[in-house]
Amino acid sequence: MEIAIQALDKVAAGAVANSVENQHVDFKVQGRSLSDTLDNLAEAAACFANAEGGYVLVGVRDDGAGPEAFVGHDLDPVKTRSRIYEITTPALMVDVFELQHAAGSVLVIRVPQGVAVHSVKSKLPTERVGESCWPMDTRRIAAIVDERSGVDWSAVGTSVAPSAADPQAIAVARRMASRAVDPSKRRLADLDELALLRRLGVVDSKGYLTNAGVLLFVGPPGGAALMSYSFRRTPAGRLSANEQLDGPLVVAVERVFDLISARLETTPVSVGKGQQLHLADLPEAAVREAIVNAAMHRDYRVQDRVTIEHAQTQLSVTSPGALVSGVTPTNILTTSSRSRNPQLAQALRMLDLAETAGSGVDRMYAEMTRLGHQPPVFLATTHSVQVSLVGGAPNTNMASFVATLPSHEADDADTMLVLLHLLTKRTLSASEMQPIMQKASSAEAQSVLARLARDDVGILEPTRETASNREPNYRLRERPLVLLGPAVVYKRRTLEQTDRKVIDLVRETSTINARMLKIMFDLDNRQVSRVLADLIARGVLIKTSSASRGPGVTYGAGPAFPRRRGATT
Repeated sequence: MEIAIQALDKVAAGAVANSVENQHVDFKVQGRSLSDTLDNLAEAAACFANAEGGYVLVGVRDDGAGPEAFVGHDLDPVKTRSRIYEITTPALMVDVFELQHAAGSVLVIRVPQGVAVHSVKSKLPTERVGESCWPMDTRRIAAIVDERSGVDWSAVGTSVAPSAADPQAIAVARRMASRAVDPSKRRLADLDELALLRRLGVVDSKGYLTNAGVLLFVGPPGGAALMSYSFRRTPAGRLSANEQLDGPLVVAVERVFDLISARLETTPVSVGKGQQLHLADLPEAAVREAIVNAAMHRDYRVQDRVTIEHAQTQLSVTSPGALVSGVTPTNILTTSSRSRNPQLAQALRMLDLAETAGSGVDRMYAEMTRLGHQPPVFLATTHSVQVSLVGGAPNTNMASFVATLPSHEADDADTMLVLLHLLTKRTLSASEMQPIMQKASSAEAQSVLARLARDDVGILEPTRETASNREPNYRLRERPLVLLGPAVVYKRRTLEQTDRKVIDLVRETSTINARMLKIMFDLDNRQVSRVLADLIARGVLIKTSSASRGPGVTYGAGPAFPRRRGATT
């Protein structure tokens, strides 16, 4: 209900109603006749039920804004509910009630997700996609029915014997298993062929391969290609590679990994203490997740292939079939994992190709943002799903800072999204981050920010002006700000931060050296050099010794050094 109230509040505050409509909210007004109005509301309710449920809000003009948009209604809640039940097939139960909003009276129709596909008066069923209702073809209807009845296409048995498995596919599966971190998965590499297939769960009770087993180890009927791969040096450049990948799925997946890996360029990044990382323009972990997710979740009843379009710093993966019911581009990061092909997904996880359930998209987000790239972009229609990764030269300062974090924070998509946002904005709030992190409420986003502001994490701090608020504005703490250096496009230089500590130290000791700053801020030599260079460039410090290197190099007050406390630089 919070979603509906928030939508009404936005319209009352001046937003145009149709700009507020989304996957879960639709505004309606009464039509010319009661009969037409109830038919229209039943169709809107069925559309929501065929997706993931939502709210039809009657009495608000979708082209209106402010209190004037609230035009009211004279519908009876009981009769409206009964009529929707009567004219939908199968009959749809909804909740209908009056809501007295400050801007006007609204009839709320709360629609649950259906257990079947609903239609109105034998019309073609529709489902809610974004702000619109899209017609459902027979394949989409069949997919929804299977999903909601718990049918797993990939687990259905076939008449193909395990002996039909391609020896190359078995060898690839063993090779994949042998590289797994989990010892129990590595032991799969030592099993004989039949034992391996049984352990992966792709042999049915009658001793035949399931659909998943045929896909993975035999290949689709007729030798159709499962994937296609193309490469251009630039997104609009000449095609320089174009391959159709047929045969067993494990062989196609390994081949496309090799094709992409051979074309990735890397940048060496020093992370201190003699350690160096080689970071690709597109992080390989994100690339692998995009491809495996497409192979794992696509609709195999659609006779088409996964299309992979690769440019030097971009990758686009398009898979046949819509997103699983209830998953949208706006909740894909946080919604519970629902695989269209559970048995196939389990086999891929056993081979260590896929992340544990529900963490593949998180991994893509974390891997992209930790290098300073934008998170993946998902586009979904009723026929296909596309994920796009846009990389480039990594933000070395961001990558170096992330390398200093505990692994559980460095691998956390929420943490990385917050850091990425604060590279270009001085402050952020829970309400700002809620849609970015795809949280259900600002309170959920606030819990993430509060965790990052704890002293044991030490990334954020509330601003002084908002510290007592229930949802404060947050900024980077001093140490992260220093370590991120040029990655932060703004300069938050106040006497509360780096400058103040350096100025206070110079006032006490007259001169300072690099070692003193290294101890004060817990930095390495490269980071200390960056801080000193910035302070000198702004005239806060000047070099006061003739020494060119080592502890003998000292620094003192420069021409822009504040001569009294409270002055700014």
